This record gives sequence, C-alpha cells and structure tokens, in this order.
Amino acid sequence: MQLNKVNYKDLNARQKENYNYHKVASALADYGFNSMRLSDDWQGADFISVNGDDMVKFQLKGRFTIDKKYIGKEIYIAFIEDEKIKVYNHDEAVSIIPDNIKNSDSWVKNGGYSWGKTPKKYDAIIKII
Repeated sequence: MQLNKVNYKDLNARQKENYNYHKVASALADYGFNSMRLSDDWQGADFISVNGDDMVKFQLKGRFTIDKKYIGKEIYIAFIEDEKIKVYNHDEAVSIIPDNIKNSDSWVKNGGYSWGKTPKKYDAIIKII
C-alpha cells in the first residue's frame, strides 16, 4: 500500500465532506465521543457524536455559517478553518448576529449567511477541538 496525502483543494465537494467528517470525528474521539455518519441529514445533522448519555448532532460546513433551517434543532456546526477544527452551537450563534446580518438579503430572503473568515465576535462561542 502506498500512502500519499491528498491536497484538499483537489477534492470534489463530496470528497471534501467525507474528509471533513473524518477529521472532526477523529478530534471528537480525543474527548471520548463516538461519531456516526448519517445518510439522510436526520433532524438537520450530517452526523451524531455520543459520549455516554451525551448525544450531539453536527452539521458539517466549509466555513462559519448560520441558516434558518437549523434554528431550534439543537445542532452544532463543525468546520475547519486555518487547519483548526471549530465547533459551535448554531442557535447560540444566531442569537448574537448583528442587525446588518439580520437585515441582509442573504438572511431575510435566502435564510442563510456565511463568512469567508469567522468574525472575532463569535470567538467566545466557538470551541476549538
């Protein structure tokens, strides 16, 4: 068997999602979580992680994102930025969005908003694992 590291930029969208899942699941394993990939986005989640009685639903994203379809679903968002795995409670992020985002076409008409680089405002709610 020959092992060659992949270049993330060369992966297609599905491959990137698989890559991100395994990276995040591996990091969560360091905290005692067992992660299971879901094939049908159950309750908005791409995967669940379990540690004893603690079950967390995760949605994988390519960057810091909020979306109306996840509100009230007790979803955590996981993404990789600057080679760091970051997770946050989606509803907590929505609760502190500034007025300019609340009034943007992206949020009002399309129901979502994402940033190329996570704003410092959200550092307090993001966990780096």
